[in-house]
Amino acid sequence: MPLSNIKVIDLTRFVAGPFCTLQLADMGAQVIKIESPGRGDETRYQGAIINGESWYFIGMNRNKKSLTLDLKSPEGKEIFLRLVRTSDVVVENFRPGVMHNLGLGYQFLREINPAIIYCGISGFGKDGPYHLRPAFDFIAQGISGFMSITGFPDREPVRTGIPISDSIAGIYASYGILAALLNRQKTGKGQEVQTSLVDAMISFLSFQADRYFGLGEVPQPYGNDHPVSSPYGTFKTLDGYINIAPAGDPMWERLAQALGLQALLDDPRFRTNDLRLAHRRELNQIINDITCQRTMSDWIEYLNKAGVPCGPIYNLAQTFEDPQVKHQEMVLEIEQPSGKVKTLGFPVKLSDTPAAIRYPAPQLGEHNAEILANLGYSTDQINELKTRGVI
Repeated sequence: MPLSNIKVIDLTRFVAGPFCTLQLADMGAQVIKIESPGRGDETRYQGAIINGESWYFIGMNRNKKSLTLDLKSPEGKEIFLRLVRTSDVVVENFRPGVMHNLGLGYQFLREINPAIIYCGISGFGKDGPYHLRPAFDFIAQGISGFMSITGFPDREPVRTGIPISDSIAGIYASYGILAALLNRQKTGKGQEVQTSLVDAMISFLSFQADRYFGLGEVPQPYGNDHPVSSPYGTFKTLDGYINIAPAGDPMWERLAQALGLQALLDDPRFRTNDLRLAHRRELNQIINDITCQRTMSDWIEYLNKAGVPCGPIYNLAQTFEDPQVKHQEMVLEIEQPSGKVKTLGFPVKLSDTPAAIRYPAPQLGEHNAEILANLGYSTDQINELKTRGVI
């Protein structure tokens, strides 16, 4: 597999860090997830708990091995440093300063292994006026401005239904790690990689930020309408809602013809995109009066044939039954001790070296003996470490 020669020490918990190391593990990296003895990652006890296992934890931690380790103990630190000597990457998402205070920050680890790549994921960044503030996805969505442009203008700001800043930061972290690995091939040296939830969200502001930079206008929420294109939004059908996205005049013309609204092409209210934006409410109502007469599936088939970009708004049950989603294998099954567990599939498809599920999400400390034996610890030493609570 692409990353089968890469060994990763994973000190992360919750979402952002585990999602980063999941990307690496799915592509073959050897990921050792270090957890605190006795309890481990908090997501083991959150979400859907079925037959004693959290499906939330499983979805974020497949293809990894678990080592319980007390990093505050001298013996625990020694084990960790032995791992660092033979590893390629360390990933952590503690609050900035925690690893430094443990004597395990990047400046210490690079002395032991100059080729190590150290990745830190934080809420606000490794330094700066807010770096010590606690942060979760919800906080990042707010301070980044993301919530101010999400939702409807007559309502309070709205967050997304998933921890989007965690996921984006996790993806950026894996991207940074891979870039550092490529650079190491040229220089032989590792480096520090940093990203944060807030930085990740700000980087996704796209044309909304460009609009503010260029025009000085503070963007407002537009609900499901597009800020700079009309018609472009959500429309009601007999059995649900569909999204119609005819960006640009040629697609608008195709939509008008498909809906039998050719007369609107010469209507002075709708001749240009700017005019359509100014009369958006009227135009949306005209379209809604037509779309509400047929079902979602009717419109999706009809409008796609007419060359108009459109799609249904599904609930998750409908999403996972969709034939294209099934074809793309975006639902997989893992054999866990508690039974078969469904989990999300791989979003990146490689033709020659595809991602794969090699083994299930680990039980807490499941691989203690295996990992420590590989580091040279004897059975008696491992048992002593367990008795003393180091593992």
